[in-house]
Amino acid sequence: MDTAAECRGVGLFTGATRTVRLLCRVGPLAVSVAGTEVALQELVVGAQGRTSVLRRCGDDAPFVSCVEHLFAALGALGIRDGLLVDVDGDELPLLDGGALAWGRALLALALPASPPKLRVVRDGVVSVGRATYEWRRASSDESACEVHLDAFHPRVERVARWDGTRRDFLERIAPARTFVMAREIGWMLAQGLTAKVDPESVVVLGDDEIFAAGRPFSADEPARHKLLDLIGDLALHGGPPLGRVVALSPGHALTHEAVRRALAEGVVARG
Repeated sequence: MDTAAECRGVGLFTGATRTVRLLCRVGPLAVSVAGTEVALQELVVGAQGRTSVLRRCGDDAPFVSCVEHLFAALGALGIRDGLLVDVDGDELPLLDGGALAWGRALLALALPASPPKLRVVRDGVVSVGRATYEWRRASSDESACEVHLDAFHPRVERVARWDGTRRDFLERIAPARTFVMAREIGWMLAQGLTAKVDPESVVVLGDDEIFAAGRPFSADEPARHKLLDLIGDLALHGGPPLGRVVALSPGHALTHEAVRRALAEGVVARG
């Protein structure tokens, strides 16, 4: 068993090269940014633009951003304690555009899995803006998730499902790359998105053509990536919960608000 793993790559928004060390140790999961360490449970989960962020209480600026892909791997592998995520800057690298690189690094650590810290205690529906989240109790100890996308592109399949197992996550969900609409690239560059990431880590959806370097594109890849994001966002709150989550048109900020409402309404509980 390794006690540390290292991942290095370029941040999607800053373009800066970041090194992340994953360190095994006794205690709760914690994040260290440029030498400042904070336990995950003491950080505030939120969103900024098109990514999820962690903030320190009382701070408007993110403590660290672009965390959803790492946390998708953590949540799907059931790693909730015994780890320090040490990063030398305030943005995690994009790596392969999905969560497979994170998953492989975490597997090398052979950390034990533990149950989710959330569970669905009654069936319910939470609507936030354009998104709808269905929470369903499970008859067994499963944490399954499903995503339904809007019909935003004729060559993209709209539904993706995760059965809650490590194998399904690593084989199908984790490799799904970040995607962007070609017509949005100019706006995203103006917002600070950089062009320094590996072209193989991003799929560009044009109106008439799809651009994908490296691995061939498959029609369900955008839905699988949205599912990856959902798993990561739920993991930031201690999930994915025991039960089943079906999300229609989810987004980072929408998911975080949906979890808070589900907890407040007694649909989801901690512990």
